[in-house]
Amino acid sequence: MSSPATAPPSPGTPASLKRIVAASLIGTTIEWYDFFLYGSAAALVFNKLFFPDSDPLVGTLLSFLTYAVGFAARPLGALVFGHYGDRLGRKKLLVLSLLLMGGATFAIGLLPTHATVGSAAPVLLTVLRLVQGFALGGEWGGAVLLVSEHGDARRRGFWASWPQTGAPAGQLLATGVLSLLTAVLSDAAFASWGWRIPFLLSGVLVVVGLWIRLSVDESPVFRQALARAEARKAVRSAEAEQLPLVSVLRHHWRDVLVAMGARMAENISYYVITAFILVYATTSAGVSKQTALNAVLIASAVHFAVIPAWGALSDRVGRRPVYLLGAVGIGLWMFPFFSLVDTGAFGSLVLAVTVGLVLHGAMYAPQAAFFSEMFATRMRYSGASIGAQFASVAAGAPAPLIATALLADYDSSTPIALYVIAAALLTVVAVGVAKETRHRDLADGDLTDGDPADGKLTEGDPGVGDPGVGAEHPQTPATDARAV
Repeated sequence: MSSPATAPPSPGTPASLKRIVAASLIGTTIEWYDFFLYGSAAALVFNKLFFPDSDPLVGTLLSFLTYAVGFAARPLGALVFGHYGDRLGRKKLLVLSLLLMGGATFAIGLLPTHATVGSAAPVLLTVLRLVQGFALGGEWGGAVLLVSEHGDARRRGFWASWPQTGAPAGQLLATGVLSLLTAVLSDAAFASWGWRIPFLLSGVLVVVGLWIRLSVDESPVFRQALARAEARKAVRSAEAEQLPLVSVLRHHWRDVLVAMGARMAENISYYVITAFILVYATTSAGVSKQTALNAVLIASAVHFAVIPAWGALSDRVGRRPVYLLGAVGIGLWMFPFFSLVDTGAFGSLVLAVTVGLVLHGAMYAPQAAFFSEMFATRMRYSGASIGAQFASVAAGAPAPLIATALLADYDSSTPIALYVIAAALLTVVAVGVAKETRHRDLADGDLTDGDPADGKLTEGDPGVGDPGVGAEHPQTPATDARAV
């Protein structure tokens, strides 16, 4: 008979699981709203407000550089939030990330511009962007884990994909607000004060998000793992528990590399399709800002709708096949994508962005469950966050910057398409060498480890090896010396 400290946690009830999903979704929506709002503003007005002495395209490059700075802080956020999320719990850190992101975004809405305070304006903008990136680096891992660890393996891909819809929902909200403002305000009014409104609205959204997030329970899988860790400390108090980061790098370094590779096509394609397109469509294709924003708005709505469908499909056929479909598809779509945008027709622009985001969703939807299933509970927040956010520095951070620079140097979309295709090939290789994880029991590695006195996994212990092996064949111990 299992003791209370070792009994497997039961999945949440449908009602409680839906509440957890709602809390994660609204939080990620607000966080991504804040993050994408900056990206859209960087493409539309920040080049003039904070870098007015530059050539228009150079000003855009500088504006996107401050945009990329936010990504640079995301790995630090992943390390800090991952560490404490694996030690203290997912819920507490998610509340903190929401406060940091919302506060920074609200403050951006109050910033003086270059015309008022000179060079101090872009410096202050950069500092607040760093806070945004730090907060988002900790948000993603906690949000998807809170859902993944409350549900069961049978529909984990579907339920865990809902926090992922926070990205298109945030994009939809940010783009929708900007589109509305650009439609009802003159260019002069929008540049003078209208751009501040979406940033100030973040304060209201954060209050709503906090109210919902504070009402949910901590992950049962985490509580179980924490109880086991406390029991081990009582038995062997002289031996300190390994830091989550150390455990990840020791036992899961291959999984971290797989996660980073898997994010390349997903991250780069997304920012080219949603952020850089605002620059390309308005400068090279002769499309108005309003038209480009409306196209992204429509495509984001479709993106939101297809992500849960892709997540459900990953529960049926596996995470890898769906992910690979998206990576191959996005690589094949890049040349048609730019050809359609170059027509300047609104319908073609909508088709280009929508198909691109549907294919992106095939990677993004199973990503939450896929990354969660790679790591053991007491290092899962750190592992998933490190893999996801460190990749963002090399992928999403410079993507609009690289695309804009390529456009400036070659005055052609061909190098940009090749850039995304190269990222797609890298993702195909990373996901191709990964193991399928959809049958993994997230509590399995914590319940079948080695010596119960120290909780360490060693080669030959039950549960050591490929995450999918122990779950699909529970009577067959794996032999790879990685912690499950």
